[in-house]
Amino acid sequence: MYLAIKTVKPINNYNLILTFDNGEIRQFDMNPYLNKGIFQELKDISKFNSVRVSFDTIEWDNEADLDPEILYENSVTVIE
Repeated sequence: MYLAIKTVKPINNYNLILTFDNGEIRQFDMNPYLNKGIFQELKDISKFNSVRVSFDTIEWDNEADLDPEILYENSVTVIE
């Protein structure tokens, strides 16, 4: 199942709140990625907070991005 990202909000401790096009709101922890490749640049909190929706996924100002399937599979449901 392919799910697109509709909104993204950076929160504390390098986590993201993601809203998917199926209406689910999920939390994704970026910490495991921050020591890998281009994602190392996101340790700078101002760069991390530059995250935005780009097409069906998310992207940062340094052009780092993640596949929406990875974002969905490795996130947890937010209970509101």
